[in-house]
Amino acid sequence: MKIREVIQPLEELAPLSSQESYDNAGLIVGDPNLECTNALISLDCTEEIVDEAIAKGCNLIISHHPIVFRGLKRLNGKNYVERTVIKAIQNNIALYASHTNLDNFQGGVNKKIGELLGIKSPKILAPVSGKLLKLIVYVPVKELEKVKDAIFEAGAGHIGNYSECSFTSEGTGTFKGNNDSNPAYGEKGVRSNEAEGRLEVLLSSHIKNRVVSAMIKSHPYEEVAYDLIPLENANLTEGAGMYGELESPMSEKEFLGVLKDKFKVGCIRHTALMNKPVKRVAWCGGAGSFLLNQAKGVNADIFITGDFKYHEFFDAENQIIIADIGHFESEQFTIELIAELIRKKIPTFAPYLTEKNTNPVIYF
Repeated sequence: MKIREVIQPLEELAPLSSQESYDNAGLIVGDPNLECTNALISLDCTEEIVDEAIAKGCNLIISHHPIVFRGLKRLNGKNYVERTVIKAIQNNIALYASHTNLDNFQGGVNKKIGELLGIKSPKILAPVSGKLLKLIVYVPVKELEKVKDAIFEAGAGHIGNYSECSFTSEGTGTFKGNNDSNPAYGEKGVRSNEAEGRLEVLLSSHIKNRVVSAMIKSHPYEEVAYDLIPLENANLTEGAGMYGELESPMSEKEFLGVLKDKFKVGCIRHTALMNKPVKRVAWCGGAGSFLLNQAKGVNADIFITGDFKYHEFFDAENQIIIADIGHFESEQFTIELIAELIRKKIPTFAPYLTEKNTNPVIYF
C-alpha cells in the first residue's frame, strides 16, 4: 500500500481545502507514491516521535499538529522543527498532518470530545459560510431515482443531522439532436418533448467534482443540463467547535470533576462558578478562545477549550464558565480518532499509536 492510499481516507473525510488559511495540513515531507511500511500516529511531530517511527519500522508519521507551520527558509538544525524535518528526511520518513481540516470536520476532533462527555447529536458551534453549492439537474422522470441515488452516494444532500435531502419538481424538457448526436430518447433532427424532473440538492464545495462525476455517469442523456450555484448559507456539517446537552444536568463542581477525570487533567483553569446546574456545554479542541461569543450565543453553561489568556477570562462576564483544560489535554484523543478513520476505510491496515507523551506542559 502506498503512502497516498493510507492518507486518502483522511482527505476524503477532512479535505485539505477545509483547513484554515493560516494552516499547513497535508503531506509536508515525503513521496506519496512510496510503499508504506506502516504509520505512526501522534498529536505532535518531534524528534522523539521520529525515533519511535524508526524503531517501529514506520516510514509515515501522521500527526494532528503540522511540524512545519510558519515555513522554513533554512534547514540547519538550529531548532527542534528543523532537526525533526532533517531526521525524517535522512531516514526516508514521510510527515503528514491533519489539522484544522480535521477540527472543522463534523466527525472530527470535536465530535470525539463530545463522545467523551457523553453528549449525543452535538451541533457545530460556528458553521462555515460560503462553502455550499446547490446542484440543479434535469433528469427524465423514469431515471430520476437512479441519478438521485448516485448523487447521494457521492456525498451530496446533507443538511445538519439529515442525509439524502433533495427537492424535485416536474415539467417538460425539449431538445433536438444534430447529425452527430446519440440521443437516449427521441430521434436525431426531431424536437423531442420529455417529462423531466428538476432535481435540487445541496453539497459541500470540496466534493463538487465527485458529485458531478457521479451525476453524469448515472445520467441517461448524452449532454447533461445542470447548474452549480454558490450559496452563502452556513454549512451545518462543517465548522469550528461544537455544543450539545448532557443527558442529565450536573452541579458545576461535579461536572468539573468529570472533566478532570475524562481528560486526565492536572488542573482546570476556570472562571467563577455561577451556582447553577450545567446542562448545555460548548467546547473546542485546542485553542478555542475565539469561539467564546458563539458559546454565549447558544446559551451554553460552560465553554471547554485550551490556551485562554489571562485577560480573556474576564470576557466570561458572569454569563458562562470558561474551563481551560489545556491544549494537549483537549486534543489527546485525536490520535485514536485518526486511527479509527483510517481503519474504517482500510480494515487490513493497523497503524501504531504513539507511546510517547508530547505535551510540553508539565504540572507540578
